[in-house]
Amino acid sequence: MQLTEEQRAMRDVVREFAVEELRPADREADETESFPEDVWDDLSDLDLTGLAVPEEFGGVDADRVTYAVCNEAVAYGSLSIATALSVHGLACSCIDAFASDDQRERWLPEMATGRPVGAFALSEPGAGSNPAQMSTVARRNGDTYVLDGEKQWITNATRAGVAIVFAKAIPEGAPEGAGPDDVDGETVTQFLVPTDADGFDVGKPESKLGLRGSDTAPITLDGVEIPAENRLTEEGRGLAAAFEILTGGRVAIAAQAVGLADAALDDATAYAQEREQFDGAIADIQTIRHKLAEMRTQLEAARLLTREAARKLEAGTEDAAMAASMAKYFASEAAMTVTNEAVQIHGGYGYVQEFDVERYYRDAKVTEIYEGTTQIQKEIVARHVLDEQ
Repeated sequence: MQLTEEQRAMRDVVREFAVEELRPADREADETESFPEDVWDDLSDLDLTGLAVPEEFGGVDADRVTYAVCNEAVAYGSLSIATALSVHGLACSCIDAFASDDQRERWLPEMATGRPVGAFALSEPGAGSNPAQMSTVARRNGDTYVLDGEKQWITNATRAGVAIVFAKAIPEGAPEGAGPDDVDGETVTQFLVPTDADGFDVGKPESKLGLRGSDTAPITLDGVEIPAENRLTEEGRGLAAAFEILTGGRVAIAAQAVGLADAALDDATAYAQEREQFDGAIADIQTIRHKLAEMRTQLEAARLLTREAARKLEAGTEDAAMAASMAKYFASEAAMTVTNEAVQIHGGYGYVQEFDVERYYRDAKVTEIYEGTTQIQKEIVARHVLDEQ
């Protein structure tokens, strides 16, 4: 789809920044398994940390297509940084969509500047693809809630100042000792939790296959007490709220997969034109040429699906959720295909860390997993096809 002049200008600015600043930072972050905080401040200077924040609170209030275009451009330089940015955006979106006016005024202006960083705590050790099975609970105690439980795979966990936490609400007056097995998934509720609250503890960051510049760590909530006003949804509406926000998040992940694949294709193309074998550039070999053609086709198809999903989400069409899932699963698989072929075109050099395609290949895998696996996305699409939603 055709971008507006403003969207193209913003894409070009962010992509230039991605090449000059994010890509070098990503190489170092991958080696050290640490997030480049100075780059986060640069993202703020470009207003990218406020993409999901309304203008009245100092944000950009970007439409869905612009949001996707910016995520794609950031991921062209670093999927790790793009992931941190999109999760921050999820937290901002939750507060904007569900918090009270007082809470929005308290949190969003600062979050638009990137500080505090936001986290989104839905997954648990025993509840990933089926969050209704979560064990984290929130017990009502007069004007407060007390949260207990564990969360897993939380992006920005070590950096966040605020977390959107999902828990099963145990109503006031429930029998003493009532726990998660005594209530069902329809009690899941969404809460705003400052990370400096007593009992909020972040565990050791995971050492991952890829996405090593983005911190991923478990969270433990041990008697974390928050004001009742920090409940963002009515008791029992948490999962519906999560799925609503994650629909937009899946479009962002699809866009990031496109950006990563684009970087891999550009690197592979440049290498094929420079590398000589059999008395000529390997770009003259039909097998290599066909690989590049297939990679470009996969990339463009993924980009079109992603931007169409963003357009439908912005327009609020009935099939927006299906479009988001289609984009997410197709783009993530395209990223895996394109990065794999980029490594193959580089031959032995593609297997060493000196060349970026090695990192792209490791990073690409997570796009098929986080914010809903490929299999979950296909199930969502199937439900729409069969009119079962």
